Amino acid sequence: MLGKDYERQDCAIARALEVIGERWTLLIVRDALYGVRRFSDFHAHLDVPRAVLSDRLNGLVEHGILERRPDPDHAGRSLYELTAAGRELWPVLHALVVWSDRHSFSNSRLFRHAACGTELDDAADCPVCGITPSVGDIITEPRPGRGRHRDDPVAVALRGPHRLLEPLDVE
Repeated sequence: MLGKDYERQDCAIARALEVIGERWTLLIVRDALYGVRRFSDFHAHLDVPRAVLSDRLNGLVEHGILERRPDPDHAGRSLYELTAAGRELWPVLHALVVWSDRHSFSNSRLFRHAACGTELDDAADCPVCGITPSVGDIITEPRPGRGRHRDDPVAVALRGPHRLLEPLDVE
């Protein structure tokens, strides 16, 4: 089994990979940006084994990427929300989307500036307003003709426009 650290690497990228580089971790962060907050919703949308999801969520909480809070609607269960450090991963994820779109697989989602509705450019800037909107000021929606392959509650909730970070209503 491969280790989780890069002890011999004196490199900030290596340190970051120790926190967010494991399989499933960035997809959990992506879903948290979409507004997923419950373990059951992460599990249904990602098809990740429960033990792996639990491990990744615990690691993200431990490293200050996610915050775990009691779920007021479900006693004994938790909600997960991105911390400021977690929200700062938005540009990283957007850069991966752009890179993948250019080199391997076209993106299934559009990202728009909520204030004016303009699609963000490759740098995550609004070309009309001339600003880089904060992650909470971005709306995501499926690219026309895409996003209908899954029928789990998260995928269904994301079939229409949705503001990033806004809790996703999947019930």
